Amino acid sequence: MVSLESYIALNAERYPDRIAVVCGDEHCTYAELNRRIDELVATLAPPMGGALACLRAHASIEFIVSYFALHRAGYAAAPMERDMPHAAFEAVAQELSRHPISEGTADVLYTTGTTGKSKGVMISHSTIVADAENLIAGQGFSHDLTFVINGPLNHIGSLSKIYPVMMLGGTIVIVDGLKDLSTFFDAFNTHLRLPGVPARYATFLVPASIRILVQFSADRLAALADRMDFIETGAAAISQADMQTLCQLLPRTRLYNTYASTETGIISTYNFNDGHCVAGCLGRPMPHSRLFITEQGLIACQGDTLMTGYIGDPERTASVLRDATLYTSDLGRIDDGGMLHLAGREDDVINVGGFKVAPTEVEDAAMAYPDLKDCICIPVEHKITGVALKLLVVMIEGKTLDKRALALHLKSRLETYKVPLLYEAVPSIHRTFNGKLNRKAYLNPNT
Repeated sequence: MVSLESYIALNAERYPDRIAVVCGDEHCTYAELNRRIDELVATLAPPMGGALACLRAHASIEFIVSYFALHRAGYAAAPMERDMPHAAFEAVAQELSRHPISEGTADVLYTTGTTGKSKGVMISHSTIVADAENLIAGQGFSHDLTFVINGPLNHIGSLSKIYPVMMLGGTIVIVDGLKDLSTFFDAFNTHLRLPGVPARYATFLVPASIRILVQFSADRLAALADRMDFIETGAAAISQADMQTLCQLLPRTRLYNTYASTETGIISTYNFNDGHCVAGCLGRPMPHSRLFITEQGLIACQGDTLMTGYIGDPERTASVLRDATLYTSDLGRIDDGGMLHLAGREDDVINVGGFKVAPTEVEDAAMAYPDLKDCICIPVEHKITGVALKLLVVMIEGKTLDKRALALHLKSRLETYKVPLLYEAVPSIHRTFNGKLNRKAYLNPNT
C-alpha cells in the first residue's frame, strides 16, 4: 500500500539532510524524522484489527512524529483538538473504540459542526495520497518549497498541507496560530537561520486570518511579495474586498480559493490573482476529482478523495454517500468554462417573504464597507413578513455603526429583498477555531 509514510522513508534516503519540519527552535531532517518515527513505532503495541488511537493535535514536531508513527505501526489516527478537556478526550476515545473502522482507514477527522453535531469522518491512506497529488497538480507544490502551517492540525485545512510536502521532500514550518503576528511573519525568514531551507514559501490561511493580516499587517504581508509563491484559502467564503486587497499586496503571488471538506477531500482550486478576481469561484476539479450539480442545485463530488464514511453512523453515511458519489449541502453552479462557483449552503438559505436569500451574498457585499471588521447575516422573527434579515456587524476600532450609510451601501450592490431590515453592532461574531461563521450559535429566532 502506497502511503505518506513510505514517501517519508524514501525521502530519508534521497534527501537525508534536507530539513523536513521546523517548529520554534526545534527542527529535524528527513533522516531524523524517519528515525524518530521508527523509534516510536518500536514502543507501540501491535494493533489489533482495526485499531484506532486518539492523540492531541499539538503544534509540534512531536505531533508529526506521533501521527506518522501510528500509521506506520498499523493504527488509524484520530487527531483531537489539543485543548480538549481530559474527560471529553477520554469520552471520545471510549466512544470510538466501540465502532469498527473501514479497511485501509488512516484517519478519523472530526468536522467542526457549525451546522449540526460534529461527525467523525473516516479517511483512507489512498485518499490522503490522492489529496496530496491533487494539491501538487493544482497548486504547484514542489521539492523546493517551504510551507508555513499556522492552523489546527486536527482538521483537513492545515493537516492536508503536510501531505504534498512530505511526498515531495519539502519543508514544513509549524506556527502556533496567529496569536503572535511577529512569530508568524518570522516563519517566512526561516531560510536565513537554517541553511538548506528553501526560500520559496507558501501558506494556508482561512478568510478570517486573511482579514486580520490585511487590516493590521498589510505592509508586512506586502514585504513577502518576492518570496511568497502562493497562498491558499478555504474552509469558509472569502469576501471579494479581501481578495482584491490581497491581489494588490501580492501581485506576483498565486492566490488560491479551494473547494474542499473533510468528507469530500481536496476537489478544485482557482487562482483568483488572475486579473479577474471572481468571488465565489473555486476553479476546475483536480486530477483525482470530478463534480456535478444536482437537479436541486447542490454540488456532488466523485473520485479518489472521498471519505469512506462516518464512523459508527452507517445511516448518516448512506444519506450523503451513494454510488461512489458524495452529495453535499453546498449550492453551486458550473460555468461554460467548467469552473465551479459556490453560492452558499442549502441549510443557510433564508426565506424572506417568498424570496430565498443566501446570507453569504449579503455578508460579501457588507465586507466591502470600509469601516467593517466582521459580520454575519441572520434570520429574525418579524410581525409582518414572518422572517426578516438582520446584519450583525463588528466595526473597526474607533468607528461607529451608521445604519443608514451601511444600508445604502448594500442597496447599491444587492437586490432590494436581500438588503437587511435590521442592523446591530456587536463586540464579536461567533466563529469556529478554523474561521468559519458559527451560524449554529444564531439559530435562536429571538436573537
